[in-house]
Amino acid sequence: MKIGMILDASFPPDPRVENEAVSLVNHGHEVFLFCLKYKNEKTSEVINGIHVKRYQSNTLEYKLSALAYTLPLYRFLMQKKITKFIDETKIEALHIHDIRIAEAVYKTNKKYNLPTVLDLHDNMPEVMKLYPHLQKFPGKYIISPKKWKEKEHEFIEKAAKVITVSPEFITNLSDRIPTAKEKLVLVPNTIRKSFFTDYKVEESIIKKYKNKFVILYLGDTNIRRGLQTAIASLVELKQTIPNVKLVIVGKNTTDAVLKQQVKDLNVSKYVDFEGWQDVSLFQSYILSSAICISPLHRNLQHDVAYANKIFQYMSFAKPVLVSNAIAQKNLIEKVKAGLVHQEKDVIDFSDKVLQLHQNENLRKTLGANGKHFIESEFCWAQTSKKLLKLYDTLAH
Repeated sequence: MKIGMILDASFPPDPRVENEAVSLVNHGHEVFLFCLKYKNEKTSEVINGIHVKRYQSNTLEYKLSALAYTLPLYRFLMQKKITKFIDETKIEALHIHDIRIAEAVYKTNKKYNLPTVLDLHDNMPEVMKLYPHLQKFPGKYIISPKKWKEKEHEFIEKAAKVITVSPEFITNLSDRIPTAKEKLVLVPNTIRKSFFTDYKVEESIIKKYKNKFVILYLGDTNIRRGLQTAIASLVELKQTIPNVKLVIVGKNTTDAVLKQQVKDLNVSKYVDFEGWQDVSLFQSYILSSAICISPLHRNLQHDVAYANKIFQYMSFAKPVLVSNAIAQKNLIEKVKAGLVHQEKDVIDFSDKVLQLHQNENLRKTLGANGKHFIESEFCWAQTSKKLLKLYDTLAH
């Protein structure tokens, strides 16, 4: 089958899009990826078997995307590009990555009447409520998460199949839209086996943290990710664990808040802000760690989605410490791969770190449980099977 994936962003990188596309290619399908370019990237190339087609965009279009369901201009601009994409590739199905570009795809598809698969990476209407620019003028008054939620409902009703990322997200959608229950397919964000079997160790990272008790965080460092809790815990933890080191690999525009907190609490020597690093270095950071964390704040998005980092942590047999955001809490408790703390609770977070620090056997047991789970059940080779079955059904 000739599948047209629609992504209104640059590519690469996008691990989920790439994982899905490569699996479909390896399963015998042809995948053509519509994406955008902002610089001098190639207009057309093949990456890991994916036929990547890039269409010129600019900063104005990017900004207009936030107004996709306030003004029709973004849709009009995208429709022209999508029409050209479909005409050039002669695809037989459309796979839409998230809802921002969905209306442009559906409007364009009236002419072609191709079956559509809607891939919900996130609970986007709920994520939007957390964006800083929606908390203040003018975003607060011109961008409506409620409108986006209505559109999400509309797009789910129109889709032949809807892919979601966690059992909790499926439950959420089934409760909201009972008529969609039969079309929902679970394809979680898991990692490819090559992440933990085919990598190079960066010795400088191993050496840097050799004598430290490293608490590691990988990924986006937005305030809602909970790092303020981890930073605040160091005031007490450093008394019991003098070689403790919180290592933060990632960045966000809110990092100034975190760095000011570190300064105010006088714990600078216990925190390393590593910034964003190449994914090829993630394994070395994980190997250097004693505990890996995902201290998410609870909200309607975090309660139904897994952070991919927890699977990266588990694949290297590291015990994880996660907040009680429902999806990750349920998973970690089911697998017995780590401990759970109350969100934003510095004392509870600290207590759990101390519990893990004082019991090396517990760390090893939890880590081994997580690694076994990833290897046997929750790597991409296993979780992608429902995606492949979906397209086998669609093709026939």
